[in-house]
Amino acid sequence: MSAHVVHVVAAGEVGGAERMLVDLMTGPSRRTSSIALFTPNDELRRLFREADLVVDDRGPVREDPLSFLKRALGPGDVDWLTNVIERRNAGVVHLHTFASQVLGTRAADRAGVRVVRTEHSTRVYDDPSCRPFARWSLPRAGAIVFISEHVRRVAIARMPWLAKARTFVVHNGVDPARFEARPFTPTDRLKLVAVGRLDPRKGLELAIEAVARVPEVELDIVGEGSERARLEALAASKRSLLEGPAGPRVRIRGYAADVRGDVARADAVLSSAREEGLGIALLEGMAMGRPVIAVPVGGIPEIVREGETGWLADARTPSALARVLLRAAADRAEVERRGARARERVLASFTVDAMRARYETIYAQIAA
Repeated sequence: MSAHVVHVVAAGEVGGAERMLVDLMTGPSRRTSSIALFTPNDELRRLFREADLVVDDRGPVREDPLSFLKRALGPGDVDWLTNVIERRNAGVVHLHTFASQVLGTRAADRAGVRVVRTEHSTRVYDDPSCRPFARWSLPRAGAIVFISEHVRRVAIARMPWLAKARTFVVHNGVDPARFEARPFTPTDRLKLVAVGRLDPRKGLELAIEAVARVPEVELDIVGEGSERARLEALAASKRSLLEGPAGPRVRIRGYAADVRGDVARADAVLSSAREEGLGIALLEGMAMGRPVIAVPVGGIPEIVREGETGWLADARTPSALARVLLRAAADRAEVERRGARARERVLASFTVDAMRARYETIYAQIAA
């Protein structure tokens, strides 16, 4: 029987890492895994509960720098988490968020349990304020998993000693049965959807600027976050360019627990991120037969092939992104062709079953 895995999540928002964890745990490992949760966000609680996952919930916690330090360095939360690990008879503690890394490593060390940590982005390595915590916790991990070759390259560039550590690259996967191919609905305009947290790293102001230059395109933004007011103000400032016969061509829809309906109504999935570890929302769209239109940053070129499964701009500027939007809008048959290829690529290389199998192998290796 596989060792029980306690996944530690300390997070304030629902994002790709949290949705990837639902996919990882929904399957055979459901019987041998649980979540230790630290969050102020009821939407995140609901995400895990509705997926019928086993959750040990610390209860509402504060999400601010002082609370982070207290949680990571103080005794209370470490004691609670150590008790969870021991009560669950865990063989592995899996850490998924920056806020979980020192806390989870300390508790796992007390319980005598090995640690796997997944690096979902380059944040720990880009932000100098994160690095002292990473330098302490990284060497204590039994295995370090990167969600893309890009994240691994950045990590080693910042901390060269990681080249000799026990590291793996495991791309996120999606369930092609859940994210099934959907037919396109013919419309006058090319409909785009951008899914994700509304934070600076997603660079959605670039998407709005580009769409403002291409009257043949409209965009739904599905997500919530700190940038919402600024993005709404930007769209309002360009109202004359973004108004169409049926209303605004850019709409901010807010958070959706299930994005499949939003993706099904779109012709393509859009990313204008400044930095992207991989892009699970892009994989979900690809699984549904939607091509990707994106700026080729981070791990995106590892999943999106220009001319085959989508369009990649040649620069991160509004004009460069607008040029590929124009090309896609002008050839709807090509949009459908690349969408079909996108689903084929997911089936071949980015399924949730393949992701689960890779993690199970890693757990078995470090728990032995």
